[in-house]
Amino acid sequence: MVKRQAEESLENSVAQDSPVSKKARIHDVPEIHGHTNGFSTPPKALLPLSGEKWEENERNGNDILVAADLEEEELEDAASPADDVDPLDEQSAYSATSRQQAPTEGYSDLYLDTINRSVLDFDFEKLCSVTLSNINVYACLVCGKYYQGRGPKSHAYFHALEVGHHVYVNMQTKRVYVLPEGYEVKSKSLDDIKFVVDPKLSKEEVVQLDKRAKDAWDLSGKKYTPGFVGMNNIKENDYFNVIIQALSHIPPLRSFFMLEDLSNRSELVQRFSVLVRKIWNTRAFKTHVSPHELLQQISRQSNKRFDLLQQSDPVEFLSWFLNNMHLALGGSKTKPGTSIIQWVFQGKLKIESQKITAKADAGDRLRFEEAAEVLVDTTRYLMLTLDLPAAPLFQDELEKNIIPQIPLTSILSKYDGLKSQEQMNTRKRYRLLHPLPPYLLFHIKRFSKNKFVTEHNPTIVTFPTRSLDMSPYVEPNPSIHSPGEPIWYDLVANVTHEAVRTRDDSVEGEAERKVWRVQVRDRARDEWLEIQDLYVQKIVTETLFTKESYLMVWERRKEGKGKGNQKIHSFATEST
Repeated sequence: MVKRQAEESLENSVAQDSPVSKKARIHDVPEIHGHTNGFSTPPKALLPLSGEKWEENERNGNDILVAADLEEEELEDAASPADDVDPLDEQSAYSATSRQQAPTEGYSDLYLDTINRSVLDFDFEKLCSVTLSNINVYACLVCGKYYQGRGPKSHAYFHALEVGHHVYVNMQTKRVYVLPEGYEVKSKSLDDIKFVVDPKLSKEEVVQLDKRAKDAWDLSGKKYTPGFVGMNNIKENDYFNVIIQALSHIPPLRSFFMLEDLSNRSELVQRFSVLVRKIWNTRAFKTHVSPHELLQQISRQSNKRFDLLQQSDPVEFLSWFLNNMHLALGGSKTKPGTSIIQWVFQGKLKIESQKITAKADAGDRLRFEEAAEVLVDTTRYLMLTLDLPAAPLFQDELEKNIIPQIPLTSILSKYDGLKSQEQMNTRKRYRLLHPLPPYLLFHIKRFSKNKFVTEHNPTIVTFPTRSLDMSPYVEPNPSIHSPGEPIWYDLVANVTHEAVRTRDDSVEGEAERKVWRVQVRDRARDEWLEIQDLYVQKIVTETLFTKESYLMVWERRKEGKGKGNQKIHSFATEST
């Protein structure tokens, strides 16, 4: 067979198409921007950027400067490039990282079908799962994890490449992006996710919360009532849950934190505002909320006095929380009525005190004497403490199961201005002054401590849920309130205590665990619900007082408000 001659010689073919010849042509590359191919001076693109440049690049979606590690890595790469890496290819690869500004025509809904709403939980603190930074955090809408930034060197960018999760929402701006392309998605189908990230109701919707009964359903089709949802007990934070639930059902306070722009306030104020709005969320993905974000801020601000790992006293926490919220909202330490906290809860109290003299008889130590000097002082309060009578130490065989009871009006007589109490070497008596605040906080003191043990008083306090007349405990002032007219208060919330034995073989008072619950009123349906962490159930109104009440919130009826309350109620009206 005759062989056909080749059209081109082998040497010429190898010279044109062989990879070997391409590698040889590396040495023919001229200087680039004044830098030689030997990399004696690093290319400008590889030099570390200034702080302003980093921030600008991140805003444009180009880079993210998370830590000094990145700068160190850049410097190492610039100082010692690999011998077998083409500097031209290295520079072009770096500079070729461009972000897509908009989706390709016809592909605007790309990747949106991968979003998994059932795993999204925006209640936890917004920290990057890699760096634990809270700056510029994005949430992956496929797996629910948090990552910092979305630039080509961010953790969210690498997560998109490695795992194939492409849709992310900025937790601050609530804008949704597709990575690694980097363009923003403006589909209306994502509005429900943006609402859950930071739920905000209109003024008209907030006004209707207590007037119109409304049911809602979560993603699994489970029915719930906005405002009456469970709250996670992460470890031992049930003391915190009951206080937040009670405060979120005080209308003027709730309206203020749901409607006011608090973006310039402290983290404590902003996180409490978000939690209140999530409790009243009408489009929630689940039937409970988690207080983790607010708890973390409180733990830091209180130097771990109140945290989620150790149970604390609800009244102690409420006192700390109200005072810190007052200061965080710009309230004054000396001038009254400078924040919503004081406008809602603060009142005035008159205290009369007299020294106990040696001439007094032993049985008359609490009787005010005619000749002795009586000192009168006026102070302000956010909470009133009510003392229980001492529980009997011994009971006979027939009465061993009887729990002592006392009416609320009996322990309120402490403030009638007639009964006295002995404190050290002084007699004291108290009287409330007009105007009474729109909301009264009663702390029923059940625990007392000494050097050896903490004593618990199980006395039951009986009370009506409506029409508590506070006029007998207020000093008459005709210029503010007509004498003889009642001052009606209605119950809003009731925090109860229960002692539960941790072991079956333990004796009474030993190894007892405190369980806190809160009873709140559904105004729209005129019924009561009891909430213990995640459990929400209806409760018969006539049985509210059968529990050990520890903290009570009472609301003054607007029909009976005096002249001094005009300012306070006008503020509440403006908030709603």
